[in-house]
Amino acid sequence: MAKLTSEMKDLISQAFPFIATVDEDGNPQIGPKGTLRVMDDEHLIYNEETGRQAWHNLQANHKIAVAVHPYPGKIGLRVEGYATIYKDGPVFEAAHQYAVDNQLPDLIAAVVISVDRIVSLNAGPDAGTEIANEPVSDQFKI
Repeated sequence: MAKLTSEMKDLISQAFPFIATVDEDGNPQIGPKGTLRVMDDEHLIYNEETGRQAWHNLQANHKIAVAVHPYPGKIGLRVEGYATIYKDGPVFEAAHQYAVDNQLPDLIAAVVISVDRIVSLNAGPDAGTEIANEPVSDQFKI
């Protein structure tokens, strides 16, 4: 897997993230995920609370992208990876505790995103530059 630097982790914690998924017909969907946060150097996590479009899409296709770009700002990044869904166990319990600690709605599941590819969303000539591309397996290569 690709690794997030401390600067990237700081950016993710400061920006409001959006996730992108696709449905079974290949139609794209993008929306905010206010609970998205860094889990470790190689994973992001968010609490799935609504069970709507992104949740529906992840049932059929686990590929996912996260975009963060603080406004006003000239730096940003996109993380692409594979979503693993947890409905119980230690990962789910930690996400549940996060919801309790932050007075958030209860969650349907914890969604962990592997950091397989990182792309610059910086304004200017570096926009779209691939920073890292290390998928867990070619099966999940984006």
